[in-house]
Amino acid sequence: MRRTTLFLSTAFLIGFTASAQNVWNLQDCISHALEHNIQIQKNRISEEEGDVALWKNKGALLPSLSFSTSQNVGYRPFTEVMSVVQGDQVTKTKNNVTYQGTYGLNARMTLWDGGISQKNIEAQKLKNEITELNTEQSELTIQEQIAQLYVQILYTKEAQKVNETLLETATKQYERGREMQEQGQLAKADVAQLEAQLSSSQYDVVNSKTQIANYKRQLKALLELDLNTEFDIKGEAPTDDEVLALIPSAEEAYQKALDIRPEIKSAELSIDAADLNLNIAKRGYLPTISASASLGANHTSGSNDSWGEQMKTNLNMSAGVTVSVPIFDNRKNSSNVKQAKLQKASSQLDLQDKKNTLSSTIEQYWINANSNQQNFLAAQARVKSQEVSYELLNEQFENGLKNVVDVLQGRDNLITAEQAMLQSKYTTLLNIQLLKFYTGEDINL
Repeated sequence: MRRTTLFLSTAFLIGFTASAQNVWNLQDCISHALEHNIQIQKNRISEEEGDVALWKNKGALLPSLSFSTSQNVGYRPFTEVMSVVQGDQVTKTKNNVTYQGTYGLNARMTLWDGGISQKNIEAQKLKNEITELNTEQSELTIQEQIAQLYVQILYTKEAQKVNETLLETATKQYERGREMQEQGQLAKADVAQLEAQLSSSQYDVVNSKTQIANYKRQLKALLELDLNTEFDIKGEAPTDDEVLALIPSAEEAYQKALDIRPEIKSAELSIDAADLNLNIAKRGYLPTISASASLGANHTSGSNDSWGEQMKTNLNMSAGVTVSVPIFDNRKNSSNVKQAKLQKASSQLDLQDKKNTLSSTIEQYWINANSNQQNFLAAQARVKSQEVSYELLNEQFENGLKNVVDVLQGRDNLITAEQAMLQSKYTTLLNIQLLKFYTGEDINL
């Protein structure tokens, strides 16, 4: 279930440059990551390696054929008559230097190995399926990570706007405080508090920008973009309807996820692979039968016959069948069987562990979505109340009816309410989308 057919912008088709595309939406980020992320590319290479391994295992069913030759020169300076053994022939020569050549064509084929070769092919097919599922899991994981960073950037941008608005207000309050001090209506200590509030507001704005830059850096790392690439995201603030949408049932989401999530399928296939490996290990006790055939010839310089006559005379052919029955193999087969049983038990535990992890993840998303949705409703009312209160405090302060402490307290209350509303809004949206994502839907922000 690869999501590699997502929308690609024109800039992707013509190649990425900093000037080609600086502002990305969520689908742009996901599409680029699926194509360029290094971990995903490594997983795809692993898939190709699995195909090669399968091709190799199938080759084990085919016969082998090899050609060999050896050319040797012998020198015996003190031998008057030398006997040259060539195959099953002995030739006598007075030459101290002799030359020998042999040629052989050998074929071999395993007729029966207990069915291990066929089972190895089946096992490799299972491994390849697991590798493909691992690639799919990596693709889903990176989409999830991108969505989390993307929403975090959107949220922090909104928080920055709140901080910038409060900075404007703090600046006006400080300027008004200076005027009131000059008129003798405000003490120097109160002006100092307003100046500290202004400094705090400036810090909040700078801190928001720093957080955005850091989140962008993390997102660029997932997209494999270097520091020279200009990068920003685009996205609109979620509407109240999106935030207050119906939250999927955790139980239904979990049941759907069990049927489609690649980590569950992979764990189930690992159990099948363990069963197959156990079957292969038990077949190690069975005998093997192989057939062989050879064709060879040789010649020597010690013979009076020509090279062609020697090759014809010495031409030999053979064929045979070999049966090998394991009797004592230093506990190799019994160890393989025990290891295969342990691997199966481990695979079964791994499946249960992944089911538990999946259940916990979905439940956590559901809890986050529900709690933050309720928090959002409460925060909306609180923000409205704090806005009215803060405006009233500002007005009273400018008229000399409220002191600096009251204004600062009102400001802090408004900041807390604004930040709580924004956080609950974006957290609710993200967790609703991730719940749907685990049921097979695309993330839509």
